[in-house]
Amino acid sequence: MAAVAQGMRRRGLDALLVSDPRSIWYLTGVWNEPFERLYVLCLDACGRAVLVVNRLFNVPETAAETVWYSDADDAVQVLSRRDSLRGTVGVDGNWPARFLLPLMTLRPDARFVPGSACVDEVRGRKDAEEIALMAEASRINDVCMERAMAHVRGGMSELELAAYIDEQFRAEGADGPCFETIVSFGANAADPHHSPDATVLKDGDCVLIDMGCRRARYCSDMTRTNFFKSAPPRAAAVHDIVRTAQERAVSLVRPGVPLKDIDAAARSCIADAGYGDCFTHRLGHFCGQDDHEPGDVSTSSPIIAEEGMIFSIEPGIYLPGEFGVRIEDLVLVTADGCRPLNHVDHRWHLVGA
Repeated sequence: MAAVAQGMRRRGLDALLVSDPRSIWYLTGVWNEPFERLYVLCLDACGRAVLVVNRLFNVPETAAETVWYSDADDAVQVLSRRDSLRGTVGVDGNWPARFLLPLMTLRPDARFVPGSACVDEVRGRKDAEEIALMAEASRINDVCMERAMAHVRGGMSELELAAYIDEQFRAEGADGPCFETIVSFGANAADPHHSPDATVLKDGDCVLIDMGCRRARYCSDMTRTNFFKSAPPRAAAVHDIVRTAQERAVSLVRPGVPLKDIDAAARSCIADAGYGDCFTHRLGHFCGQDDHEPGDVSTSSPIIAEEGMIFSIEPGIYLPGEFGVRIEDLVLVTADGCRPLNHVDHRWHLVGA
């Protein structure tokens, strides 16, 4: 709360409305899934907090002053009576317009501006407990990735392998996947966000798996690409290019380095090999309670690496109609460099042979 309040003062905010349930849990220790109902934490620049919540939910009054409303009340009216909603009020990007627009009408004396960064920048720097939780989630990811590659068999479908991975997450102690497990065979791997389907594995296909689990609220994320029984020479060469780009980018991660420079290093490796147009997405994204959190590693990122940040490094080359290769690790920025949270070999292997 104190760090968020400091960020508010730096941005000239008099108040901040936080509606993301994960951010509210992060700040107060209170978890609630409000569904369609108004649920918001109001902060002032001194760090005082008021939680506005429906009486339907069993929320303890321990971490913040609580203002209750019922389904018979106009929730926005209840919120609008807060004296702190004056001057410049930040609003997080999760809050629906169906709440914000009426509030703007009821409080014409306030100026409402984007305010997500006040919480995002604090959540972006993990403390020791968060780091330990994410390291454990990544350990589970490593174990399950190796099991998945060992489980690959001819004639299986993408859906069958994805279901096996999700089962292994739970068997290893995870709460389950934190996003739809991506399994892509052959040409399907040229789509970076392919949804697993009934495609059956064939000899020479690449096997791309992008997977992550949630453990004690925190996420993991990793991608590996291997080949079934044989590796076509061009695909193997592309894999080596992507691996070089990924490892080059990771070697640059340390406090003080602009994230756009890390993206540029990986991108130049791929462009110099003649595949610049085939690397179609940013190099990485932040990760924490969500598998994709605000903050990215891209050509336009304004972020400078700081100790405690955890983000992905995941270059790829995608050749439509042929195959795709991506290699991804989560990395933790340390005091003097970085520590990858994933340890499965980056080199390609033959699976199912």
